[in-house]
Amino acid sequence: MTQITTAAMLAGPGGWVIALLLIAFLLVVIIANIRIVPQAKVYVVERLGSFHEEWHTGPHWLIPFFDRVVKIVSIKEQVVDFKPQPVITKDNVTMQIDTVVFFQVTDAKQYTYGVERPMAAIENLSATTLRNIIGEMELDATLTSRDVINTKITAILDQATDRWGIKVNRVELKNILPPREIQDAMEKQMKAERERREKILQAEGEKKSAILVAEGEKQSQILRAEAQKESEILKAQAEQEAMLLRAEAVRQQKILEAQGEAESIQLTQSALAESLKLLNAASPDNSVIQLKSLEAFAKAADGKATKIIIPSEIQGLAGLAGALQGITDQKQQG
Repeated sequence: MTQITTAAMLAGPGGWVIALLLIAFLLVVIIANIRIVPQAKVYVVERLGSFHEEWHTGPHWLIPFFDRVVKIVSIKEQVVDFKPQPVITKDNVTMQIDTVVFFQVTDAKQYTYGVERPMAAIENLSATTLRNIIGEMELDATLTSRDVINTKITAILDQATDRWGIKVNRVELKNILPPREIQDAMEKQMKAERERREKILQAEGEKKSAILVAEGEKQSQILRAEAQKESEILKAQAEQEAMLLRAEAVRQQKILEAQGEAESIQLTQSALAESLKLLNAASPDNSVIQLKSLEAFAKAADGKATKIIIPSEIQGLAGLAGALQGITDQKQQG
């Protein structure tokens, strides 16, 4: 009877409405259970309470009432900055060190089911590992060995978190904060070290300056000596050249004087020869010859000789000349 009533209701005008509602409901359910997984995300899906599969990038359909997404995991590299942790060095100095962990999820299933709170687990593991590493080092080594500490803690965390589906790429010590009194002592030590270096640099600078000044003075003296030497050499060469030029001038002057005297003598002799030639051509008598002898004697008397031998012929001629001079004087007086 009930089946007949239901069939009658569906067959009636209201039956089509119910059928449409059922179809709309099914479409809504189907559309509501479509999941589109974005890039760099992984969906962990359970079916009836147990792990079913991992959904990666793309569209997926979730079976209603059977499947459910229990965790959405990001597979991008993530950075976590943990708060400072108190650690004690080998020489019993307590410091505050905060770390930065760079990690990436490589297995979404192990990340979901391997550990309850992954971030808290990584934080506690990094703190204990850091305490173990710092506990084997002294304060000075801790402050100067960041790379060594980063490498050790990265290797330990990477190995420990491998079963959780986590890959620790890098761990960095962000800040190392020793106690206030240690900081003051370190500042004083650094100040003293800087002052010592400053004094050393100043002393080295003064030393180099003195060396440069001495070398400059030495070079200056050498240059002055070389300049004086060159000056004396040039002066001697100039004097030598001047002497040579003067000697050459004297020599040239004497040569010219000798040439002049030779030419003068030659001209005199030529003139004398010419006069004798003319005299011979004129056929002079004895009186003319005696007169010429007297002129020659007069020229000889004008010379520098202290003694003069007068020939007898000239003496007679001289007496004749004196008599002629006396007659001339008497005529002038009369």
